[in-house]
Amino acid sequence: MPSGIFAILDDIAMLLDDASAMSKIAAKKTAGLLGDDLAVNAEKATGFHASRELPVIWAITKGSLLNKMIILPAALLLSTYTPWIIVPILLLGGAYLCFEGAEKIHEWLTHRFAKHTWTADSHQTASQKLSEKEKIRSAIRTDFILSIEIIVITLESVIGQRLIIQLLVVSFVALLATVGVYGFVALLVKLDDMGLYLVQYAQSMTGLLSTILTKVGKILIASLPKIIRLLEFVGTIAMLLVGGGMYVHNIAVVHDGLYFMPTMLASLVAGLVVGFLVMFILHLKD
Repeated sequence: MPSGIFAILDDIAMLLDDASAMSKIAAKKTAGLLGDDLAVNAEKATGFHASRELPVIWAITKGSLLNKMIILPAALLLSTYTPWIIVPILLLGGAYLCFEGAEKIHEWLTHRFAKHTWTADSHQTASQKLSEKEKIRSAIRTDFILSIEIIVITLESVIGQRLIIQLLVVSFVALLATVGVYGFVALLVKLDDMGLYLVQYAQSMTGLLSTILTKVGKILIASLPKIIRLLEFVGTIAMLLVGGGMYVHNIAVVHDGLYFMPTMLASLVAGLVVGFLVMFILHLKD
């Protein structure tokens, strides 16, 4: 009996070791996309009232986990029984990301030509005017599309492995994407609170340390609006890159037509074309 238990434990140890090794490979393959996921979702999850920041991020995090609980078994089933449908799903998701990116750029251009100036307190794009619930739903929808891409790429890296290995690896990367992204966002949105705490704490002190803490606190407070603006820009470009990349990598005509461009530029161009084309089609229906 003891030898049987040790044999089981040895099998479990080998299984976890294999899963760990494959997880490292999958994480490397999805590193770029995880970076895009971070930029897009960080931009989507910021811009709320201070008292609602953490509750909103928690709501989006729960939605993200639910997304992955839906996508993971569906991706395993589709890759096993109907692998041909994966590409059309990716292209539909890519069209949505391209549309969101193009819509953001359209908003920036129209605001600029209308000579509207941006300030951290006064500027509101169309997406910022949405209600809290609508913004949460929008963030969860975008997370759903990016989660599909992350899970599919991860799944492709473990094709041929045992089902349990595939499940462990894809689950690990999916969890890493959610916890990593929204953990960073939660830290980000509290930068100004941390800065305010440092300024107030420094008032109870004297000397050089008080001066240093005050300066650091003021830097944290002043940096948050700039970081959010940067994330808005980077997140928009990331949506276009991810969405356009789905077309570049999965449609031969698009790939061959843009072969002379660097991969990132080709993805950006494809994203812009698809995004503005979807915008045009939707506006025809209005």
